[in-house]
Amino acid sequence: MTATVDLVEVAPRDGFQPIGPWIPTETKIATVRRLAAAGLRRIEIGSFVSASAIPQLRDAAALVEAAAAIPGLRPQVLVPTAKRAREAVAAGARFLVYVLSASEAHNWSNVRRPVAESAEDYARMLDALPADVAVRINLATAFDCPFDGRMAVPPVLDLIGRLAALRPDVEICLCDTTGRATPDHVAQLASAAAARCPDVAAWAYHAHDTYGLGLATTYAAYQAGIRVFDAAAGGLGGCPFAPGATGNVATEDVVWMFERMGIPTGVALDALLPIAADVAALPGASAGGRARAALASRGACPVPEAAGAAAKAQA
Repeated sequence: MTATVDLVEVAPRDGFQPIGPWIPTETKIATVRRLAAAGLRRIEIGSFVSASAIPQLRDAAALVEAAAAIPGLRPQVLVPTAKRAREAVAAGARFLVYVLSASEAHNWSNVRRPVAESAEDYARMLDALPADVAVRINLATAFDCPFDGRMAVPPVLDLIGRLAALRPDVEICLCDTTGRATPDHVAQLASAAAARCPDVAAWAYHAHDTYGLGLATTYAAYQAGIRVFDAAAGGLGGCPFAPGATGNVATEDVVWMFERMGIPTGVALDALLPIAADVAALPGASAGGRARAALASRGACPVPEAAGAAAKAQA
């Protein structure tokens, strides 16, 4: 097992998108800057989608421009179609996250077409992309669908295989869209996917915490070999097209867990906690997570004791 993990902060996209009251663009940019200053080097800053479908994300182009000026930041934007990918690239985006669902019902709900059409559209997007644009696939409902229920592993593996064959040098993220995945299911799919598609550049995991299993499934993914993890400051989130889904696993909880285990995240927890508190307090936000309250009750925001402390005690 490698000694570090790579965290992808998704609050500015997945966390903000279900919030009704408009969040000023200046507030979003300031939040991205603060998150980057806390050590988060990958941030999903927005999405190029229909402004009528998700009004909160209509300022994605402004966020792309602002993020480009933040030293050391690798911003990414979500796109649901090749058409939106062209818009994102034209706005200056250089890391695209193409989203499609493993389940037919959710893909229809999310992008109004069959999964096969989304896969074909993804292939067209790849053919048209400039060479300097990185790509990631977000495979929504990889474990559970709000309409169809638990997803069987074999058909999801078949879809992953078809997508990976189109271009293996991408990152593929297995998404627990509803928060109903269990640790054993996550471990099974993650292990099987890596064995089925050994040439994939990297694997990622996206957890929601609807049933309080976000950290448990994140750790299960880690044990299965995944080293890239999505999380949202303040535990914000909730998919507008997945009824009942609540927020993402909280970034501060994930940082605390891994650092406590002696696995570096590169994120300063004491700098992250005030940001998480601020975004959790946004009007209309649906917040989650446990670390903020636990650390606040101690009157401090310490970095968790890690494996180094145990080693020192044994010396």
